[in-house]
Order: sequence, then C-alpha cells, then structure tokens
Amino acid sequence: MLKRTGWTACVWLAPKRLPSNLMVLPRNGLLKALHLPFWGGVFFLLLQSFGIHWAHAASPDNSLKAIETADTVVPDYVPPRPGSYELMRIMTAADGEVLDVDGKPRHLSEFTGGKVTLLSFIYSTCADPNGCPYAYQVFHNLKNRLAKEPRLHGKVRLVSLSFDPKRDTPEMLRLYAGDNALPNQPVQWDFLTTASYKELMPILDSFGQDVFIELDPVTQQPLGTLNHVLKVFLIDRERVVREIYTTVYLQPDVTYNDILTLLIEQGIELP
Repeated sequence: MLKRTGWTACVWLAPKRLPSNLMVLPRNGLLKALHLPFWGGVFFLLLQSFGIHWAHAASPDNSLKAIETADTVVPDYVPPRPGSYELMRIMTAADGEVLDVDGKPRHLSEFTGGKVTLLSFIYSTCADPNGCPYAYQVFHNLKNRLAKEPRLHGKVRLVSLSFDPKRDTPEMLRLYAGDNALPNQPVQWDFLTTASYKELMPILDSFGQDVFIELDPVTQQPLGTLNHVLKVFLIDRERVVREIYTTVYLQPDVTYNDILTLLIEQGIELP
C-alpha cells in the first residue's frame, strides 16, 4: 500500500524579518524550517510555489459580507482510489478552550474525536476568495456530497474555528454559519470561537497556524486586517492529524477520497 505524507505538514515557513506594518500573534516554539530575510513579491512567489496562499481581509469597515467563493480549482490528475493508500500520522490534534455558537464553553477535543474531522481556521470578515471563503466553499461541497450517502451519516464532522475572537463572537459566527450550524444534520458542521486571544494562542501554537495583524504605519496600532496562510486539517477518530491542506491541495475530490480512506481504515463499510 502506498503511503502519503502530509503534503504541507512538513513545510513551515517563518520569515526572519517582518515588514514594519505587520505584527505576528506570538506562538511559542515556532518551528523555523526556512528563514527568509526578505519580503515583497519574491516571498509571495515562494509561498505560491509551495502551494501556500496568503489570505487577508479587505473589509475596512469590519462588516460581515456575503461569501463570494472562487471556482473550485480542478486538479490536473486523478486522485487515487480511496483505501489504496495510507495517510501518515502527523501529530495529535491540540485541545483548548472554545465557545460554540450558543456561547457555551467547550473543549476543542469534543469536536476532534470520535469522527473523522475536517478542521479549518477562519475569520468571518476574510474577503480573499482563495482564503477563508474558498475553505467554506469546499466544506459546503463536502457536506452536501457526504449527506447523499446514508451510510456516512454521523461519521464525519466539519469544524470552522475563528482566530478573530474580538469580532467573531458566538452571535456573529451563528450569522456567518447560517443553516450550516443547525443541529441534527447528516453531516455535523460546528462553528467555534474563543473568549479571547489568551485561549486562542495555545491552539494556534499547537497547530502551527500563524496569524499576522496589519498595523498602521504611523500609529503602529492594529488596523483590523489579519493575514494568514490557509491551512485545513484532516483528523481521524483518535484525534490524530493525518493530512494538512493548503489552498492548492484543498480539492473536494482529493479531500473526499482522504475522508473515505480514513473510514475504510477504521473498518467502516462504505457504499
């Protein structure tokens, strides 16, 4: 059986020097596998060459806007048949204190165990069509596809976790989620936030999700714009991360086959 390592799991990009108008949300133990002493177009091209997209918000009034999703990129290859390959065990999914859309304190581990889980870090005011809205589109595609297979009902979970607790309150996330957050659906989709950055930072640190805050060049005060590398995590029933996707590799067909591969591995009979 073929074994596939995480396409992006082993690539952590950490710039040596930030531009003056960006402030990184500090993460303890940042793994710097590649130091880049420069910024601008060259750095962006490097990110793109690794299949990593730099997503940002472009909403100056911080208002919640309707999601405008980009067309799903069609891969130039046929994904391997589910169960014909093995996904490597990358790391244990982190736990942490979160809030659900009802404002109830929960533990993240409640949403990453017992089912195959797809977890994305998002924020509701992201306006980049290849960032958070694209992840939303892929999740919606997978939700509808999985819902058409009765044998898969209750076996897969989707989780969208905000890294903007100041603006993404439980009430705001409920609005952002719409009908996707309704209970008792064939495919569970949970929208989570945290009470503050204090609870958020250990989660980001453990998952290796870097977030940068754009600063006013004059006052050096936060402008409210967040920059991040889109990452989506595939987690098995034992809370082990088995794949990490960036924009280029977050394809519905690929992700769907990976989900089925984990279900086959766990002895679940598929249609």
